[in-house]
Amino acid sequence: MEDKTIKEKVIQKSNQTLLSRYIIMLIALFVSALLYNLLLQPTKIVTGGVNGLAVINKYLNGINPSITIFVVSLIMLVLSYIYLGKKRTLGTLIATFAYPILVELTSYLTKYIYIDLTDLLVISIFIGVIGGLANGMIYKTGFSNGGLPIISQILFEEYGIPIGKTNFIINVIIILIGSYFFGTNMIMYAIIILYINSLIVDKIILGSSKSKAIYIFTSKEQTIKDFLFNDMKHSATIFNVKGGFLNQKRQMILTVIPTSEYFEITESIKLLDPQVFYLVNNAYEVKGGK
Repeated sequence: MEDKTIKEKVIQKSNQTLLSRYIIMLIALFVSALLYNLLLQPTKIVTGGVNGLAVINKYLNGINPSITIFVVSLIMLVLSYIYLGKKRTLGTLIATFAYPILVELTSYLTKYIYIDLTDLLVISIFIGVIGGLANGMIYKTGFSNGGLPIISQILFEEYGIPIGKTNFIINVIIILIGSYFFGTNMIMYAIIILYINSLIVDKIILGSSKSKAIYIFTSKEQTIKDFLFNDMKHSATIFNVKGGFLNQKRQMILTVIPTSEYFEITESIKLLDPQVFYLVNNAYEVKGGK
């Protein structure tokens, strides 16, 4: 009965926070769409991804950017479902439909908001900071904005090619195509944006590693261990430890989780043990084990 009650509490807590996570994600997507229409599209700074493709396609064929973004994102969504599975695809589902809609809606705001676009260096720094905050908040909620990075995830799953390497190559190709049409100077501004963006995102999601190692100090070792094993399907290592101040014996649980599950697991263990103390480190390479 106690285990069932705890599980129900975890589910209830998860449902309560789910709405706030969706709201945060939609706000972040709105900010990203606003940045695209107010700054990226007018300056024609191509930073890679679907935004870059939309800028180029608008210039070459006059196609509405929201259409380009939607079509490319939808194709990526289908590929994600085929190669990555239903669970991982669900995290990108809302962004696939919401982002192009927000790009279309915010495009009308450009008639009422004037921004001096002459200083591209300042514009690039601003895009990097605000865009990084928006992307970081999306990842922090456990969702994804989908798009071309799905190709990198598929290549990693199928062939073991590092995600960072393929993301870099894809973005470089798109940036070089953009520089061909809009000038080589645009490469410098794109690099500034991507560098600042990555720094901000890394700070928000506790680093750029794919996995996190969590050290959990708790007096409810069995309860949290059951949650990790049964609900999250993760293994763990148990250590007997003793506090240095009170000299009280406690249990320490070490588990390694995907970064995407960080929010769900940390919120759950705080509910299972309000007195829990945990430490999170980046796990840059994880191999073997269950």
